[in-house]
This record gives sequence, structure tokens and C-alpha cells, in this order.
Amino acid sequence: MSRRFKGLGIMLLVISVMLAACSGGTKEENATAGTAGAPTEGVASTAKETATESGTKVVKDQFGEVTIPTHPQNLVVFDSIYAEYLIEMGVTPQIVLLTPEVEAEYRPDYLKEHGVQIIEVEQYQYNYEQLLALSPDMILAAGEGMEQGVYDELSKIAPTVALDANSEMKRAMPKLAAIFDKTEESAKVLAEFDEKASQAKEKIAAALGDKTVLVLRVEHNRYRFMGPKGGSSSVFFYDILGLNSPEAIKDSTDWFSQFSLEFLPEMNPDYIFLEDRTLVGYDTKKSMEDLKASQVWSNLEAVKNDHVFPLKTSQFVSGVGPIGSVKLMDYVVEKLVP
Repeated sequence: MSRRFKGLGIMLLVISVMLAACSGGTKEENATAGTAGAPTEGVASTAKETATESGTKVVKDQFGEVTIPTHPQNLVVFDSIYAEYLIEMGVTPQIVLLTPEVEAEYRPDYLKEHGVQIIEVEQYQYNYEQLLALSPDMILAAGEGMEQGVYDELSKIAPTVALDANSEMKRAMPKLAAIFDKTEESAKVLAEFDEKASQAKEKIAAALGDKTVLVLRVEHNRYRFMGPKGGSSSVFFYDILGLNSPEAIKDSTDWFSQFSLEFLPEMNPDYIFLEDRTLVGYDTKKSMEDLKASQVWSNLEAVKNDHVFPLKTSQFVSGVGPIGSVKLMDYVVEKLVP
């Protein structure tokens, strides 16, 4: 054999040994890395989990069908009430938008305790550039009251679910549960709340009998009363807690109706929850002073008997939920039940 071919043979032998070493390895190494033709059980399981994590599904919302991540990794929730519903069901969103001036006092700490990032925003404003910078893979908001144009802009940033509901717990929570496969957990939370509400309702009924309760809102240059057949707050006060409204407004279906002070004697409630409405840049000082200085106010049964109790806007507007509603329930019982 010539020296040339002899050298070539040695080289081929060295290469074959090197290739064998590279393709070999210990059993432990192969178990960790797997092989292209036959992945190990651990690798197959991981791949399956990854596929599930990165999957999508189609859900219906206020505006139609939307494709969302099965397990969103950067979920932005617009409504802090919705965030509370989700957390109590076992789903923790990554980011929540809220307006500090009108937020329920307990909720920022509650959100932080659950590791949720809080982004402070202006009330009733949408900052699309800010949202884009957050890089959400899903946006969740209440659909009732949202305009189509706003929804379209949000959908350009990330898949957006505008829930076909308002903030009322028994409407919104089951629909959120259906989206996140938490129906059983939702039912449990609602059942626990119903039990607490039933106990509160019994205490109030025993203490008040047929006495009436008015929720009166003081606004800038006007006054409004809560209709017992109005929105979600009406459900809380007049259905869940079973309060009796004044006879003169018992059929009102408006959440809040404007009235003149001259109408107060016709309602003449036994108890009043008085809301000094809170809005960013809103001043109710003059309206409150005029109310308390009026003769009709001082002649009301509730006023004469010192049965007027302050009510914060955040307590019953942004403060509802499995946590907040129980806090408000306890407050109402405290004021009405001796």
C-alpha cells in the first residue's frame, strides 16, 4: 500500500472514532436529550405541555368571536373588579389597569399580594401607546358600554375579549369562568358569597322590618337617587340585601335618577346612605352644603333620627366582588342592625 493511501486510511479511522464518540454518550445524557427518532417519555411530556401552553381557542364576546391564547402569559385586565373575580377563581392576571382616585381602598394591596402589576391610568381614557408597550398577549375588559371603534383599536394590540356583561358579580363571574375553564371554582365562590349574603339579609330584615332605605348621590349641581330596579348596585342593595326602597320610587328602573330637593319629602326614607360622588376633577362641595342647609333635608325622618350614613363611590362602584362586596355588606349591616 502506498504511503498516500496508508495515510488516508488512518485519517478515516480517526474520523469514524470521533463520530462514534459524538453519537454515543451515557444513558443519562440520552435520557435528557432524547433522540430524533424516539423521544423519551420526559421529553414527550414537556413537548405536550408546551403545545398546550401555546395553544389557542375561540370564545364569544360582546362583538363576536375572538381567538385567544389558551393560557395567556401576559394578560392585561382593564377592570380591577374582573381581576378580583379571576384571582378568587384561581386565575392571576399579569397586569391590571386602575385609576387610584376612584379605586376601592383595599384592592391595590390585594392585587400586589397576588403578584399583579398595577398600571395607573386616567379615568375613562385609553392610552393605546402605553398598552402596546406592555406587550399583552390578551386583553380583557367589560363589553357593556364599550364602543366598536375602541374594541377595534384594542384588537390591533392583542386579542381582546370584551365580556358580554357589566361588573355585576353573578353576571360577569360565570362568563369569565367559562373563558378560563373555572366554572366549578366560580360556582364555589358564588355559593360562599350567597351564604354570607343570606345571613346579612336575615339580620337586616329582622332589624328593619318594612322600614325604607334610600341611596342618595350628591353630584356637582344636582342630586340623584338609586332606582331599586336599576343597575348592578341596585341588585346589591335591593335584591341581595333585600332593602326596602321608598314607595315613591319602588318601580324606578334607572340606576340613578335626577330629582329636585322638593321631592325628598315624598320619599322620606327611614335610612339614607349618602354618597358624595367621587370623580377625577369633580367638586361636590357646594351641592353637599346646599343639601344639608335645606329645610326639606332637616325634616326627613332619617335625618332627624341620625340615620344618615356616608357611602364612598368606590365602595359600591369599583369595590364590588367576592372581597369588596362582603366588606360593603358588613358595613351596611353595621349601620342598619343595632
